[in-house]
Amino acid sequence: MMMVQLGQCNGILGQYPKLSPLVRRRKERIQRSMSLQAQALPSRTQRIMESIAVEGEVGGAGGAYSYNALKRLDHIWSSICSTVTVSQEPQQVVSSIPGVTSHSDLTGKEVDKFDVVVCGGTLGIFIATALSAKGLQVGIVERNILKGREQEWNISRKELLELVDVGILEENDIEQTIAMNFNPNRCGFEDKGEIWVKDILNLGVSPVKLVEIMKKRFISLGGVIFEGCSVSSISIYEDASVLKLSEGNILSSRLVIDAMGNFSPVVKQIRRGRKPDGVCLVVGSCARGFKDNSTSDIIYSSSSVKKVGDSEAQYFWEAFPAGSGPLDRTTYMFTYVSPQPGSPKLEELLEDFWDLMPEYQGVSLDNLEILRVIYGIFPTYRDSPLPAAFDRILQFGDASGIQSPVSFGGFGSLTRHLGRLSAGVYEAINGDFLDASSLSLLNPYMPNLSASWLFQRAMSAKKNSNVPPEFINELLHVNFQSMQKLGDPVLRPFLQDVIQFGALSKTLGLVMLTKPQIIPSIFKQVGIPVLLDWSSHFFMLGYYTFLSTYADPVIRSLLTAFPSKMKYEWKRYLEAWKYGSGLDYKL
Repeated sequence: MMMVQLGQCNGILGQYPKLSPLVRRRKERIQRSMSLQAQALPSRTQRIMESIAVEGEVGGAGGAYSYNALKRLDHIWSSICSTVTVSQEPQQVVSSIPGVTSHSDLTGKEVDKFDVVVCGGTLGIFIATALSAKGLQVGIVERNILKGREQEWNISRKELLELVDVGILEENDIEQTIAMNFNPNRCGFEDKGEIWVKDILNLGVSPVKLVEIMKKRFISLGGVIFEGCSVSSISIYEDASVLKLSEGNILSSRLVIDAMGNFSPVVKQIRRGRKPDGVCLVVGSCARGFKDNSTSDIIYSSSSVKKVGDSEAQYFWEAFPAGSGPLDRTTYMFTYVSPQPGSPKLEELLEDFWDLMPEYQGVSLDNLEILRVIYGIFPTYRDSPLPAAFDRILQFGDASGIQSPVSFGGFGSLTRHLGRLSAGVYEAINGDFLDASSLSLLNPYMPNLSASWLFQRAMSAKKNSNVPPEFINELLHVNFQSMQKLGDPVLRPFLQDVIQFGALSKTLGLVMLTKPQIIPSIFKQVGIPVLLDWSSHFFMLGYYTFLSTYADPVIRSLLTAFPSKMKYEWKRYLEAWKYGSGLDYKL
């Protein structure tokens, strides 16, 4: 009844004569004043973040926690979203110069010489130490102090032991770095049922301790670190790469490894400022006050697609106990988006996070002490990994795009590929196979990585979509349910971002048998062009599986008879087949 009366009043008010100019101007001034006051009021995110003591920032994703750093990252994100699709020319960091260094203007200048210079130390320290252990002279350029972030990295023990296999860590070192061990681990989608697994992403590793151990080992092996330094230019000569640092140092190296992450200036130059094909936006917190704190969520969704500003988003959660105290828990909220005008900002996501997290975790925000606020942008490109675009420069880690498009953070993919890459780089240095074509064999096409693109597209909410809001959760639930029925050989590799032809074929087949009515919605959600493109990668996944299973043993037995360059190339082909089909993964 009240609503009818209000509607009638509005109708009557609409019949009154127009306001006089004086009254109208006064009303406009009041509205502007109220708008300015609203803008001046700090957001809840700002109030929370500015109440937390923040120490110095470190390099790598998630190494900054301040509100000012959040605003800077949101500004970068806004510029990515508003960038026109026409290729732009970013700053030219790398240039190719004919001739050799002895005939250049470097003669007479003080130059530090290395076999390899790694730019970006947070993850670069791992490849740098592996190469130093093989006897190479290696330098690291890091713009900050080389140290790990406070926020823990999540990983499985199996993946962590890869660092032992490479020879850069001892098993007792690993035990020192583990801050937390938790089981079991949950996957669930909007009350449709839960799947519990053990020993998947169940370790919280302290980056501070791990990077410190690696740093000491690297220095003990003769490695040199240029801390607080940034690269201003890289000149490629016929016999070396020459790096000029902003601080005045000049370094000469046979090979430069770009480990400067997602926003590497070298990668920007190679991609010519092109927009990412997809982005994973992540926000979260580490907070104290969780009494029930022994299990983790690998991926969980508590709601359907939501409207966020001018866009729509499907939120997912990841949560796990933190090593800083028995009541401390890290909670991430993440979503997949296509960068375009109107895409949600990180601060907008954080505002939703404060509203949604208490219900998801079963706690009151008032009962929590927020220790730090976490946020990040993880851009991904369909043409990944990134092949070498220059002689004597190779992308590594997040800069190469070797991580899965559905993951955020590349530590797991680093441990998986470190042995392959360190051995390949060592062979390239020894054989002087440092041209772009030879280096590209170290970042080859991998069909299992390309096939993962379908999953990111399927998990991304689309504006004006013809599918119901609950479709994404329904699709994920039926896929996870099918993988659980098929057992650990199917489920466990997928949860660790490894796609295999046999496991994927079985899962898709079971989904089509048990839930055929979902197939039309899949076509609507991802689009026919994306499905056709994915089909080619699915075929290549099967082809690489065949080659690695049947052709590899034959060719490997002949490798010793090959000339050195041919041997180097064929070893890289065999690795591409093995890793590109996911057959490197062992239960």
